[in-house]
Order: sequence, then structure tokens, then C-alpha cells
Amino acid sequence: MSNTQPFSWVSNGVTDVGKVRKINEDNLLCLPERGLWVVADGMGGHEAGDLASTTIVQYLQGVPEHTVFSKFVTDVEDRILVANNNLFAEAYQRGGNVTIGSTVVALMIFDQYAVFFWAGDSRIYRYRNNVYERITRDHSYVEDLVEQGLLAREDAESHPHANVITRAVGSAPDLFVDIDVHDIQDGDQFLLCSDGLYKDIMDEEMGEAMHKMPPAESSQFLLDLALERGASDNVTVTVVEVKAN
Repeated sequence: MSNTQPFSWVSNGVTDVGKVRKINEDNLLCLPERGLWVVADGMGGHEAGDLASTTIVQYLQGVPEHTVFSKFVTDVEDRILVANNNLFAEAYQRGGNVTIGSTVVALMIFDQYAVFFWAGDSRIYRYRNNVYERITRDHSYVEDLVEQGLLAREDAESHPHANVITRAVGSAPDLFVDIDVHDIQDGDQFLLCSDGLYKDIMDEEMGEAMHKMPPAESSQFLLDLALERGASDNVTVTVVEVKAN
């Protein structure tokens, strides 16, 4: 990154099929030169989940360098929506009784801002000043129950419907992408992941890894830890660390 920018960054992303699945339906995109990172998780149990996550990444890979904040945000959102339209149309052409869908989380950094985009239950976390917190809110059945006070947070992961998501790219003709904007601080770290990571790794363990290691090491360490614990799903993790110039 140019020193005319207030922040620079280092990042690393890794993905693995895991210990049970035969196909990796996860996909990731790291474009540090553009300030864009993406994790997409094709919907397991549905036809062509790998096609869905790959389609999202392919559309976002074409994001050019932007010099205007609002145009950058709009471009990323529009490309996700185009992917949604194309995946839904593909499913219709196959008979309309299949879903070709994927979650998506994207991090965009521009000037002093971090922008988060998401649909589904892949997540973005932030580590700042020794505090590790989730930035995104899952679009899932159990998250809705938690929000309504009908399910305790600690019981959500073990709920029989924990894998049921309420929003995904490609699952409906119209998609609403959640977007949030935060200021960046020197030393901020962001972690993007599919649910295959947080199913096996506790938040505290993620935060500790980011505290002790640079992105290339922490991302690989967390992936290896998930694999050691059985990794019943595909696992994808990307870590981005920003520094003031």
C-alpha cells in the first residue's frame, strides 16, 4: 500500500476440505492490493455449493481499484447481488427444485474505514486492544431464537437446527446484504471464517492466536487446530492486520 494511505496491512487466507467432507464448498479471495477479502461457504447438502461459492469469488475478483469510498462499497454490493441473480437463475434452469447457494462475508478497507458485508452464517471478528468480538450477526434460525430470548447463547451451537440459515446468496430472487462501517485503529485485526472454524474453535482461542501471532501464522494455526479436532465441515479462515502508516 502507498504511504499516502493512513493504513497498510498484511493478510493471509487458508482453506481445507476438512476431515469428513469429500468436496471443499468453501472459497476465499484475498486482494490486499485492492483492500478486499472474501470468504464464501457453499451450502452443504445442496447441489453445487462449490459452484455457488466460486461464482461469488469470481465476481468479486473483478473489483477494480477505486478512489471513491461510496463507489467501492456499491461495486462490492452490486457484484454480490449479480452473483445472487445468476445463481438463482441457474437453479431455475435446472428445474427450480434445487438451491445453488452460499454464504458470504467480505471485508473492505478504504482510507480509515473498514466495511463489512455479509449474508448467512460465515463471520467476521475483530481483535482490538485485547478485546475479541464478533462483528457480524448470523442470518440463522438459532440466532433468531437467541435474539428473541428463546435460546441461550451457549446452547446455540448444539441446537439441532444450528445449521439452518435464513439468508444466502442464490437462495432467493431478492437478496439483502447487511453492510456495516467501522473506523479502523492501529493494530486492528480482522478474522473472516466459515462456520467450519467456529464449530470447533472457541472465540477465546481465536483471539489468543491473533494476539500472539501474525496473520500468516495465526490463520494456519487455527486451521490446523480445527483439523486436529475433527473438522466435520470445510474450514476457511482469513486474518487481516492493519497498521498506521
